[in-house]
Amino acid sequence: MNESCISSRGLIAEFLGTMGLIIVAIGSIILPQMVWGSVLPYEFVLINAIAVGFVLFALIETFGPLSGAHFNPAVTLALTVSGECSPKKAGCYITAQLIGALVGVLLVNVFFYDTVQGLLFVSDVDRSSIYLIVSEFFCAFMLVAVIFGCVRGGSSRTPMVVGLFVGGMIITTSSTMFANPAVDIARIFTNAACGIAPVSALWFMIANIAGGIAAAILFGWLYPKKLKEGEKCDAFDCSAKEGGCGCEKCG
Repeated sequence: MNESCISSRGLIAEFLGTMGLIIVAIGSIILPQMVWGSVLPYEFVLINAIAVGFVLFALIETFGPLSGAHFNPAVTLALTVSGECSPKKAGCYITAQLIGALVGVLLVNVFFYDTVQGLLFVSDVDRSSIYLIVSEFFCAFMLVAVIFGCVRGGSSRTPMVVGLFVGGMIITTSSTMFANPAVDIARIFTNAACGIAPVSALWFMIANIAGGIAAAILFGWLYPKKLKEGEKCDAFDCSAKEGGCGCEKCG
């Protein structure tokens, strides 16, 4: 997971992946709410959860080998805190993610132009209640926790786990899990029910970043990085092999 080299392929992957995530996150609300005319919030929230979970799985599988499939400034910052992404690369990735998010919301408004009657809006949906902000902190914390646990724990099913986790959290949290500053910004510019007012988006971004960094600190300790050749290890690494790993500490 160590990432220091910045490649154009990685930047394009982060741009496209974030754009795709925004399109499915907003489009799967516009379709049932504004096209089909559903008046039952649970219907389009459930549709949103299924769509986001499935598409996120596909996006991670597609772009993971190119960029690590962050698609989320909070995840990128968490990896920077843990030392697995350089500050310079983090800045480039976050820029690509934010551009992708804005292009994504613009495209989804184009897709549904006959319904939404506009290309960009400023949402007035107030989500600044403290319980929603706490929910967003928890969602971002757990998202980064799941990523660290899967990647450092050696799971071969990380894309599926992350997709299922996000889909499940959408329908089990009061904030319906934004957990992504790029999503927070993009949803300012939609008139769908999933929109968020600018001030609320700012609070969500703060909660998302704080939650991601907190998880990086805790799970960086719970799941230390595996040793490179010649490095000293701690108890976690030494226990990875029966009889120790052969380092100076294990003899």
